[in-house]
Amino acid sequence: MGEALFRGVATALVTPFSCGEVDYSAFGALIEKQISARVGALVIGGTTGEVSCLNSYERERLYSFAIEKIAGRVPVILGTGSNSTGTAEELTRLGAELGADGALAVTPYYNKGTEQGMLKHYLSLAECSRLPIIIYNVPSRTNVNISLDNLSILAEHENIVGIKEASDSSERLVSVCALSDKIAVYSGNDATAYSALSLGGDGVISVVSNLYPERVRDITDMYFSGRRDEALSLQMRLLPLIRAMFCEVNPVPIKYAMSLLGLCKDEVRLPLTPPTEASRRLIEKTILQK
Repeated sequence: MGEALFRGVATALVTPFSCGEVDYSAFGALIEKQISARVGALVIGGTTGEVSCLNSYERERLYSFAIEKIAGRVPVILGTGSNSTGTAEELTRLGAELGADGALAVTPYYNKGTEQGMLKHYLSLAECSRLPIIIYNVPSRTNVNISLDNLSILAEHENIVGIKEASDSSERLVSVCALSDKIAVYSGNDATAYSALSLGGDGVISVVSNLYPERVRDITDMYFSGRRDEALSLQMRLLPLIRAMFCEVNPVPIKYAMSLLGLCKDEVRLPLTPPTEASRRLIEKTILQK
């Protein structure tokens, strides 16, 4: 196992748009907000960043802008996953060339590789550059689950340093966290941040921290400092907000919530669309009651 890239909270940062283009002014301001809140790392170009709707030019420019803006103040983790191993390798090598600190690589979706194929996919990514790899397991989006046997093997590779576990199974989370002595385990769901910590995990890669990074950071800070009852209490208080942020597919709700606070525009790219009126009312109510 290589050294963990961060401990605590990494924000899966949204990609703000304005009139169909990436809004770099808003993006830069979001980066500064996160760094001021003392998050542990920033994930650029992940699911929350609508990376699948960015063309190759936009993706490289987004990566470059973020790395230059962050300037080493926190680790930068780039989303480099693909259902094509070759494409994922190219993106991972690009991240290394640009000066990123790590790569977040989603399990290969759609193709649904065999067990051997999944193993070889991640080993290829780990060998293609110096960039440390965090495996991203999110079966609700990919319809595949990296097996615990494969994860145990991959955890032995010095360049595979973590897993973002975003399944909805508590049994699965327990089993993954049982490997936390071999590989850093991060909750991929805000609702299970405390659960992952209590099972030996290293933190959370968060959507909600786009909105309130200090509150999510407080959960991990309190936990690691021994104030576990307070951490659990804060997790419970944030649950209504967390549920509202996932009332529709991510990042639709979080972008609308951020627009209410003037952080970015409520603009997503097709096939995503702005939230329904009912969802808007729920989000507005939850924000006001925070």
